Amino acid sequence: MSKVLFSTWQGEFIDNRSIENKDDWSESSFKVPATYEGDKNSKIFIGWNGLVVFEKNVDVIKAGVKYAAQYQLYSEACGRCAPGRWGGRILYDIFDKIARGEGANDDITHLKEICETMMKTSKCEIGRTVPKPLLDILEYFEEEISDLIVNKKKSPDYDNDDINYIAKVTAPCMDACPDHVDIPAYIEGVRDLQFEKSLTATKKTMPLAHTCGRVCPHPCEDACRRENLDEAISIMELKRLGADYESNHGLDFLYPCEQKPLNGKKVAIVGAGPAGLTGAYYLALEGIECDVFDELPVLGGEVAVGVPEYRMPYDKYYKDIEAIKSLNGVNFFTNKKVNADMLREFEKEYDAILLASGTRISKKVRAKNEKTDMLGYWPAIEFLDQINLSIKWNLAKHVDLSGKTVVCVGGGFTSMDVVRCSIRAGAKKVIMLYRRDEKTIIRNTSYEEYHEAVEEGVEFIFHSAIEEIFDEDNVLKKLKVNRFELVPDPNGGRAQLVKIEGEDFEIECDYLIPAVSQDADLSYLPDEWELELTSWNTLKTDGKTYQTSRKGVFAAGDCEYGPMTIVNAVGQAKRAASVISRFVFDKKLSLLDEEIMEDHLRNLRVYDKNEKVTGWIAGLPREVSRKLSVESRKFSQEEVNFGFTHQQAINEASRCMRCYYIAMVAV
Repeated sequence: MSKVLFSTWQGEFIDNRSIENKDDWSESSFKVPATYEGDKNSKIFIGWNGLVVFEKNVDVIKAGVKYAAQYQLYSEACGRCAPGRWGGRILYDIFDKIARGEGANDDITHLKEICETMMKTSKCEIGRTVPKPLLDILEYFEEEISDLIVNKKKSPDYDNDDINYIAKVTAPCMDACPDHVDIPAYIEGVRDLQFEKSLTATKKTMPLAHTCGRVCPHPCEDACRRENLDEAISIMELKRLGADYESNHGLDFLYPCEQKPLNGKKVAIVGAGPAGLTGAYYLALEGIECDVFDELPVLGGEVAVGVPEYRMPYDKYYKDIEAIKSLNGVNFFTNKKVNADMLREFEKEYDAILLASGTRISKKVRAKNEKTDMLGYWPAIEFLDQINLSIKWNLAKHVDLSGKTVVCVGGGFTSMDVVRCSIRAGAKKVIMLYRRDEKTIIRNTSYEEYHEAVEEGVEFIFHSAIEEIFDEDNVLKKLKVNRFELVPDPNGGRAQLVKIEGEDFEIECDYLIPAVSQDADLSYLPDEWELELTSWNTLKTDGKTYQTSRKGVFAAGDCEYGPMTIVNAVGQAKRAASVISRFVFDKKLSLLDEEIMEDHLRNLRVYDKNEKVTGWIAGLPREVSRKLSVESRKFSQEEVNFGFTHQQAINEASRCMRCYYIAMVAV
C-alpha cells in the first residue's frame, strides 16, 4: 500500500493536503502505482474509478486536460451514441480552456452537466467512466480552478513538456487475460460481421487464434462485467470465429502489423510449443531472424502431442503455425534435441536465447510401492504422446484399452485429456481420483470440460488419494485409496484435508496414469551457466522481462513457471520477445510503457466483482454452442464443439457491454 496526498479511488476518500510531513499521510487501501518504474515516481494516477495524487505541488488541472484528451483517441471508435462521442469533445475543450487561463465560471456548470449526462446516457463504459475523475477534480480542487478563472492564468504545468502523461486503455476482461487481448474489439468485429477486423484485433497480442479459441480456460470470463448482471459472455467461443473465417475462406494470413525487414539480428529458441511459436512470431515481425529447435518430430509442442484431436484439431492449430512459418526469417528444426554443447554455441552465434522447452516429465503420485517400470504404470505425458502421435500422424502404435480399467490421478487439463482419451480408446471403466472437490476441478479446467467428461462416462472420486500400489511380478493389480474430508480451520484459515479413518477402499485396475503435474527437463543446460532455479525446479526469471540469471538468456512458458495454460505461455513469450527485440541492439532490459501499465493495472485489479451493473437489459441468455452427441463422441476423434451458428454469434456478441476503461499516470 502507498501513502497518498489525495484519493477518491473506488469510493475511498483520503485528503492529506493539510499535512506537511509525508510520513504522517495515510495510505491508500488499493495498490495504486506510487512508483511508476525503477526510480521514477508517479505524480498522479487517474482512471475510471477516481483520482489519486501522490505529491504536493502537482498540476491536477493539466492532468485532467490530458486525461480528457486521451478519451478523444477512443471516443469515436464506437460512434454509436452522441453523449459519448460529442460529450467527450466538450469535456476536453472546456477543461483545456480553463487550464490555459481563458475559462469562466459558467464553464464549471457546463462541465458538470456534460459529465453527469455522459455518466447516465453513454452506451458503453468508456463514456460513462471518463467523467468520474474529472468531476472529482471539479469538486475537490475548486480553489485551484477558481484561481485560474479569476486571475486569467494558465495552470502551473500547462506549458511544461517535462512531465509524461502515460495512458492505457483496458477492460476487466482484457486485464484478466494473460495476453491482454483486445476482447471488446474482436467481439465487436463478430457483432458487425467483420470477421477480418475481429481476427486482426485478436492477433495484435495473440498469434494462436484458432488454438485459444478452442482450448483456453478463459479467465477473461471470470472477470466479465456481464456476470454482475446476468451471465458472462462466451468470450472464448467468439474468438475462434475470426480465425475460422480466415481458414475457411482461404484468406491470406492476417498480421497485426507489416513485418519489418530483417535487420541482421538472430535469436535461438528452444522449444516449438506455444511459447516458442509466440516468441518467433513477434520477434520476426520486428525483423529479427529466429531459429526454433524442438526434439519432437512435429511442430506445436505439448499442444500438438498432448491435447487430443477432439478438443484441438491439429489442422486448426497448424493454421496458426503456418502463419508463423510464413514470416520471413523463421526457421524450424524438428527432431533436434538441444544439449549443453549446442547452447554454448548458441550463446556465441546468436544475439539472445529464448528457452521455451516446456515440462514433459510426469510427476509421481507419491504412493507406497510406486515403480515407474511397473507394467500398467503409464505417465500421462507418455500416454498422451502415444495416443496423439498414433491418431494424428501414425507415428506410434495405436492404443487399445478395450476391456481395461484405467485410473488417473490429477485435477487439471492433462488429467482431463487422459480420461477422455481413455474413453475413446475403448476402456471399460475410467476413474479419476482427485484430492479436492468438484468446484476446484472446474476452476482448474473449465465447466464445459468437466461436464463433457462426466457425460462420456468418466467416474470422478473426489477427496481421495492413493496410499499404496499393489503389483504381482511387477504387473499392476490394484490400488489402496484413502478418503479425506475438509475440516474448517477454527482460526478462520484455509480448511484442511484430513484423512477419514476406516474409509479406505481398493480399486482393481489395469492402468494407473499419474497426471498430477509435470517437471521441466533442464538437463540440457550447461552446468557452468549456473542458472538460478525456482523451488519448483523451473527457470527463475524476474517475472517482468523474463531474463534468467544469465544475461541474454530468457525463458518463457512452462519451463519458467511450471505447467500453465496456452494463453499464459503466449503472454509470457510475447513479453519476452518484446524485451529481446530491444535487448539485441543495446544489451539492456527495458519495458514499454504499455507493458509497465499492464503490470500496474493487474496489481490494482480492474474487475470489481461487487460492482452493481445497471443501465443494461438483464436476463439476456448466454448462447451455448452445439456439441457432438455423447454416444458419437465416445467413439470418435471428431471435434466435440461445433462452435456458434451465424445467429448465435451475433446474439452473443451483442451482449458485450464494451467495458473499456482509461487509466493514466503522470510521471
